[in-house]
Amino acid sequence: MAENRRGGYDINDKWDACLDLGIRRFVYSSFAGAASALLFFRTPATRWASVAFGAGLGIGSAYTECSIKFDGASTKD
Repeated sequence: MAENRRGGYDINDKWDACLDLGIRRFVYSSFAGAASALLFFRTPATRWASVAFGAGLGIGSAYTECSIKFDGASTKD
């Protein structure tokens, strides 16, 4: 019989959590970038740049948190 090891997170649980986190942060930060673009910018190029910047922030923060979950690294050096 196979053992069910749960030392914190199973690898599939980690991937599920990271995928969920990445999608949510990407969508929320893209919406925030779009909202701020509509308020502050007039040209389409700057509006799209604001959306892209927000999406990049969301993906970057999700990547950072997921790498901490997978590696178990601390946030302080």
